[in-house]
Amino acid sequence: MDLLLDTHLVVWAMGSPQRLPTRLAEMLEDQRNTPVFSVASLWELVIKQALGRPDFNVQPAVLRRALLEGGWQELAIEARHALAVAQLPPLHRDPFDRLLLAQATVDGLLLVTADSQLTAYPGPVRFMDATAPPT
Repeated sequence: MDLLLDTHLVVWAMGSPQRLPTRLAEMLEDQRNTPVFSVASLWELVIKQALGRPDFNVQPAVLRRALLEGGWQELAIEARHALAVAQLPPLHRDPFDRLLLAQATVDGLLLVTADSQLTAYPGPVRFMDATAPPT
């Protein structure tokens, strides 16, 4: 199964894997699953970095290199993804999360997210509680 992780979970997977929910860690270790990250997540991280937030220390270029070297697949943003966002009901306002959901839907991926609001959408979404301690 191809697993498209939301931005939050991508950052944790590469920088703090011990913080991942146990079930997600197991899914990422399963050789039958392919971890996927979206260029939308890199774009979101570049924007956060540019804002100069003191609580934010992710280097998007370094993260991308580590993901690719770790065998993750990179998902480009295509017109069909952007156009699919228009088909989503206005249940969530975050444009990056909406684009991730559109990409998952269009490309037949499972979107794994730490944002419970995305579960209100029909489609390939699995919520992983990132606030619960790993078991």
